[in-house]
This record gives sequence, structure tokens and C-alpha cells, in this order.
Amino acid sequence: MTPVPTAEANGHRDAVGVPVRRLTVFYDADCALCAFVRDWLDRQPQLVPLELVAAGSAEAAARFPGLDHATTLEEITVVGDGGQIYRGAAAWIVTLWALREHRPLAHRLSTPAGAKLAKGAVLAAAKWRGAQRKGTGWGGGAYYAADGWSYDPHGGWTYTPPGCTDGSCATR
Repeated sequence: MTPVPTAEANGHRDAVGVPVRRLTVFYDADCALCAFVRDWLDRQPQLVPLELVAAGSAEAAARFPGLDHATTLEEITVVGDGGQIYRGAAAWIVTLWALREHRPLAHRLSTPAGAKLAKGAVLAAAKWRGAQRKGTGWGGGAYYAADGWSYDPHGGWTYTPPGCTDGSCATR
């Protein structure tokens, strides 16, 4: 895996050729997909230890003061212990490379053809994530019981406006 050398976090060090012994993966703590992936990563056998840190958090700022933290909230970012910075598809690939059961997949995705697939997966995840922000994209955010939504496995989602639980609702 060849890192993308960036002066932003590695103090102008030449991070190419430096072995990777630990990776810090930044995730958006407010994103359901990101939290799911974080939990999944935490359960995987790791060949290279992963530290999962909420992007934009005080911990992230304290540990990596030279990193552009606004970008870590917009694009998946992984930082190697040798100062390597991976973003986008390269970040997904290096994260898979750290996992025992997924290293062969990471090697396939690091080829030119595989990189196109990895980039497509990253773009699809970014599209889904962006659409989950309130009031945007594919139907907005989540359905919450406090807002009047309930789910029945046989009938699907139903909506009862708050204050209408007794079957009668005031109309305007």
C-alpha cells in the first residue's frame, strides 16, 4: 500500500516507505452508517491495530493538531503511525488491508480495476451519508417513535401524529 504523502499531518516527513504498525480511522459519530462500520471494524481480527476516533472530536484535535479536521468529517480519513495519510478509496483499502480476513480483498482493490470499484463504493457511501442529513436527498432522516412513527414487521411503517394516539386529532 503506497501512502499519499501529505505535509498536513506528518510535518513534511517522507512517509513513503515507512512501515505501518497502527492506523487511526476517523469516523463521523453522527452518521448511522459510519457508526455501523466502526462497530464492524472493532469486531474484526486485525493484523494492524485500528484506533477508531470520532472525526472532529476533541480527542482527534488533541492527537492530530496539524490535521485538517473539517476534511475528516467530509471524506473518510485514515492516518498511519508513520505519518501516512489516506483519504477516500485509499482509506477504505488500507483499512481492509489491516484486517486479517480482508487483506486479500484490499490487495485486489489496490489494482487499477479494483481502485475503480473501491472509489465507486466510497462515492455510494458518501451519497447515502449525505442523503441522511435532515431535509436532504433520499427521503430525509430516520423515523423516530417520538415523532409518531412505528414499525410492524408485517405491515411496515405507520405514522400517527403526536397527540392523536386516542384516534382523534385536532385539525386546523
